[in-house]
Amino acid sequence: MTREKLISEIKSKKSFLCVGLDTDMDRIPKHLLETEDPIFEFNKAIIDATKEYCVAYKPNIAFYECLGPKGWESLKKTIDYIPKDKFTIADAKRGDIGNTSRYYAKTFFEYMDFDAVTIAPYMGEDSITPFLEYKDKWVIVLALTSNKGALDFQFMTDLSGEKLYERVLKKTSKWGTPKNLMYVVGATRAESIKTVRKIVPNYFFLVPGIGAQGGSLVDTANYGWNEDCGLLVNSSRGIIYASDGEDFAEKAGEKAKEIQKQMEAVLVEKGMV
Repeated sequence: MTREKLISEIKSKKSFLCVGLDTDMDRIPKHLLETEDPIFEFNKAIIDATKEYCVAYKPNIAFYECLGPKGWESLKKTIDYIPKDKFTIADAKRGDIGNTSRYYAKTFFEYMDFDAVTIAPYMGEDSITPFLEYKDKWVIVLALTSNKGALDFQFMTDLSGEKLYERVLKKTSKWGTPKNLMYVVGATRAESIKTVRKIVPNYFFLVPGIGAQGGSLVDTANYGWNEDCGLLVNSSRGIIYASDGEDFAEKAGEKAKEIQKQMEAVLVEKGMV
């Protein structure tokens, strides 16, 4: 998935929605537990119901690897089932020394064939560059996250007054380009998105925190927009758990459509469609 193709899909679908497949065995409808592969059956139904309204899917790897080999099998089947015109993100939050990162890259880019993977940048350049060696694949660096614990480190300042997340942005943006590097920027820190956009004006942001976490789509668009949209806004629980009954897929589709319509209004207002 190239940057150009991603932008084209945003315009075509009139959406910059990413659906998070954080599929929890304890939360999927009980009738699916009787099937051979409940996780995949749930994901398949969610994908069928939402694919018209989104441009990306983001499985959180933790929900799969905790199930052992069967979980990895469900994940692989899910990725193979997602339509090829969708941007796929492995929310794996990897980040290790170069040789180890090289094998993580093989896992997610070769075996699983994801388009992108989330990376923690703490260990520096050699933990990220092995992922950047893959053509038409993406690294999504954790920059400014939406969780409460982000305040523990990301807003620490040095003697010059520069915050840690600002330094991460400035440093990592030199290792990749807007064609293979994105940033995780949480919607619950809307005003800080404006600061991030000033530092990396041309890069795409993956924005969690909309919906269940309380982030505002309008604020995110106002602070984070660039001339190519520059945003993939993720919603996970708000969509996939819109219902816990047998109508779960239908309700997920309705919620995804609702968000897509809000995004279409933003795209129209910004003159992109």
